[in-house]
Amino acid sequence: MKQKVLLISLLWIGVAACSGNLSPDEKVVQQIKKEIVADLTTNILPFWATKSVDPAGGFYGTLDKTGTPVPDAPKGGILNARLLWTFSTAYRMLGDEQYKTLADRAQRYFIDHFIDREYGGTYMLLNADGTPRDSSKSTYQNSFAIYGLSEHYRATGNQESLDAAISVYKALVAHSYEPEYKGFLEVFTRDWQLSGNRVMKTMNTNLHVLEALTNLYRVWQDAGLKEMLLQEIDVMSNKVLDRKTWHENLYLTKDWQNTMNIDSYGHDIEFSWLLVEAAEVAGDEAVLADCKKVAVEVANVPLQQGYNAEGGMIYEKSPRELDEHLQWWPQAESVVGQLNAWQISGDKKYLDAAVRSWEYIKKYFIDRQYGEWYQDLHPDGKPYEKEVKADQWRCPYHNSRMGFEVMTRFPKL
Repeated sequence: MKQKVLLISLLWIGVAACSGNLSPDEKVVQQIKKEIVADLTTNILPFWATKSVDPAGGFYGTLDKTGTPVPDAPKGGILNARLLWTFSTAYRMLGDEQYKTLADRAQRYFIDHFIDREYGGTYMLLNADGTPRDSSKSTYQNSFAIYGLSEHYRATGNQESLDAAISVYKALVAHSYEPEYKGFLEVFTRDWQLSGNRVMKTMNTNLHVLEALTNLYRVWQDAGLKEMLLQEIDVMSNKVLDRKTWHENLYLTKDWQNTMNIDSYGHDIEFSWLLVEAAEVAGDEAVLADCKKVAVEVANVPLQQGYNAEGGMIYEKSPRELDEHLQWWPQAESVVGQLNAWQISGDKKYLDAAVRSWEYIKKYFIDRQYGEWYQDLHPDGKPYEKEVKADQWRCPYHNSRMGFEVMTRFPKL
C-alpha cells in the first residue's frame, strides 16, 4: 500500500503545475497520456520503422534483443498482420507519411505472399524469401489478417485491402465457424480440413475473432457481419467468460466446456475492454450495457489477484502454481483495461491501477539501451537473457495500441 501511495503521489507532483479547469483525476490522465504518447512516438514506432524493414522484401521475421535482424528467420503471418495494423493506425492517428509508406509496404507484402489464392485464407509462416513454409490455416492468424487489412482500408481507403479482408472473413465463416454451438474452431490444413488439435475452441482465438469482426464492421456495414459480431460478443461474454469467477475459460470443448482451470490475467483485462469496443461498434444499447458491467467486474478481479507488489501484472495462475513472471503485453493491456473500467464506473481505484501499471512499465519494461520494451521479466524485474524484440509473437501491436487508445479515449487532455 505504501508503494501504491508513493507512485500516485509522485505522479501528482508531475501534474501539480497543470492549469485549467481539469479535475485532479483528469490531470493525472493528462500526465500519463503525455508520457505514453511520448513513448509511442519516440521509442516504439521509431524502433519498428528503422529496425524491422527487410530490404529483400517485407519485414524481418526475427529481431534479437538489440534490434539486430536475423536475416534467414521465417516470416510469421501474425507478426506481419500486426505490423500492417500498427503502421496503418499510426498513419491514421498521427498523419505521418512515413507510416503510410510502411503500411503500404506491409499491405503489399501481405497480400502478395501470405494470402492463399487457391484455397483462401492466409498462410501461417513463410520462409525468409517469401515462399510458404507452413501453409496451415490458423483461425487466430486469419483473424489478424482481417484486423490488419481492414485497418489499412480504414487509414488509407485502399479498396484492395477491404476486398482482401472480406475475402478472409468469408473463408473463416465458411470453414472455421461452428454453427451448432457458435464460435470458431482452431486450426486447419491448407485446404481447410480440421486438424487434430487437442482442444476444439480457445478463448484466445475467439477473442481475436471478436476483435477482427469489430474492426471489419467499422468499415463494412454488412448485415451478416453484424449478426456474426453480436453472436461472438455473446459467445465471449456468456460461453467463454465464467460469470461466477469473472475469469475467462482458456481451453474449451466444442460445446464450451472448460478443460483446464487456468486464470490468464492479461487475457482477462484485454477481453474486458475489447468486449466494450465490440458492443459500441455493433450499436446495440442493451448489449453495450451488459458488456460495460462485465468489463468492470473483470477489471476488478486482478486488483486482488493479478498484480505484484509494484503494480506489474503477473502472467497466470493454475491449480498447481502461480506463474509470477511478467510479459510486456499484459502490462499494456492492463493500462487500457483499467482506464476503460474507470471511464465506465468513475471508481478511482481503476485509475490508480492504470497509473501503477504505467509506472511499472516505465521502471522495468522500457529498454533504455536498445529501444522498444523488454519481452519478459523475471519476478524481480530483471529481463530474460535470451529474449527477442520481434518474432511470430513478439510485435508492436499491444504496446503501440496502448498509446493509440489513450489518444482516442482522451482527445482533449
